[in-house]
Amino acid sequence: MKKYSSLKEIQALISQKQLTLPDLLAYYFKQIEDHKHLNAFNEVFFYSAEVQAKAVQLKIDNGTAGKLAGMVIGIKDNICYKDHVVTASSKMLDGFVSPYSSTVVTRLLQEDAVIIGRLNCDEFAMGGSNETSYFGVVKNAADPNLVPGGSSGGSAVAVQADMCLAALGTDTGGSVRQPAAFCGQIGLKPTYGRISRYGVIAYASSFDQVGPITSSVEDAALLLQVLAGADEHDSTVATVPVPDYPAQLQNSQKQKIGVLKETIESDALDPEVKEAILQSISSLKAKGHVIEYVSFDLLDYLVPAYYILTTAEASSNLSRYDGVHYGYRNTEAKSLTELYKRSRAEGFGEEVKRRILLGTFVLSAGYYDAYYQKAQQVRRLIREKLAALFVDFDLILSPVAPTAAFKIGDNVQDALVMYMADIFTVLPSLSGNPAIALPLGNNAAGLPLSIQFTAKHFEEDKLLAFSHDFLSS
Repeated sequence: MKKYSSLKEIQALISQKQLTLPDLLAYYFKQIEDHKHLNAFNEVFFYSAEVQAKAVQLKIDNGTAGKLAGMVIGIKDNICYKDHVVTASSKMLDGFVSPYSSTVVTRLLQEDAVIIGRLNCDEFAMGGSNETSYFGVVKNAADPNLVPGGSSGGSAVAVQADMCLAALGTDTGGSVRQPAAFCGQIGLKPTYGRISRYGVIAYASSFDQVGPITSSVEDAALLLQVLAGADEHDSTVATVPVPDYPAQLQNSQKQKIGVLKETIESDALDPEVKEAILQSISSLKAKGHVIEYVSFDLLDYLVPAYYILTTAEASSNLSRYDGVHYGYRNTEAKSLTELYKRSRAEGFGEEVKRRILLGTFVLSAGYYDAYYQKAQQVRRLIREKLAALFVDFDLILSPVAPTAAFKIGDNVQDALVMYMADIFTVLPSLSGNPAIALPLGNNAAGLPLSIQFTAKHFEEDKLLAFSHDFLSS
């Protein structure tokens, strides 16, 4: 059985009786077994997925199946699924069974997707390489000595290595786009508030956004259509109407595209990544798109502002994991204070503890004004500057990551080096704009390269139509 790259292809074969959903699921189970050395899955839902596959196949046969019938999808291990374990890849939640399903899982199931398992990620989605997981490092299928990117590394590798058709990740500062880039897949971060966060374990609540990782723009558009929209359980979700994204994929127009000059000229940008992007710019010009270089002089402030704000929110969100309310509990403590200290010290990994400490520091009485409040002001400036660019431009072009995938262990000891790898992805995260990572071929070593496009708030339809045209040519 060959690798399927789109749901349309699978649905056509099922309708022609050349394939059944249980057979497809069995194929993916075998793929997971054959690629278990990549450590993409924290758990495979053998029983529930088989039950779903048989039930959906009956619906297909009866002509009553939903839009996602035939899609076998994995979910990041920070997305709640009723009666299934969810851990955020942390010892703190090891073995925790969710009593309810997230809105995104509910919507997947309503449209007859089959959820095959929960995917490894950086602990509490904090990391850019999938090296901080309690369940071990995820490895890149292009080269198992390399990281897959993070924090949704398991999601990207599962699609890359054909262990499921698509996967859901979460993107706080690039955690869908960067692993998609490192694994040669399509990674979409929707506008903040486009998709409900209900039932998604929080890292930084004003940044977190669920997004799909797929092999085709068509599947990304379909998943966004199913997942987006108002939700009574999430007060931050937008009530903006949800377009028919798949129907608009053919509506791509000639766009005016602004290239962020400082990102292309950055010393951190790998020469092969730069060359691939410059070739893409030439191709876009040849196709009739208008390309102009624009300056974004706040680039140096992006990463500091992002990490001050997200760690502050993480400190608040993770305070509930104390061995009393939630999570791992030390059984030897002799006092309440010791219980808190030992439970949190033993339950959290080093990177999570680092971010909690940093967040607590910037929120403390003596430093709140100097750090947290200042970072909020910078965030506002960033959002206003990007909005000003979108007065003149339809899309903004930039790299996804400074380099292709790097070796496991290379950057994990130096937090600052790891944080600076987010320099190109945090801009849409700080501003809440939708952004997409698109594959751009491979470098000389055969490793995937990628390019990023950012659109105005809630203009995913334009972004997806452009992406469809970009990859079709």
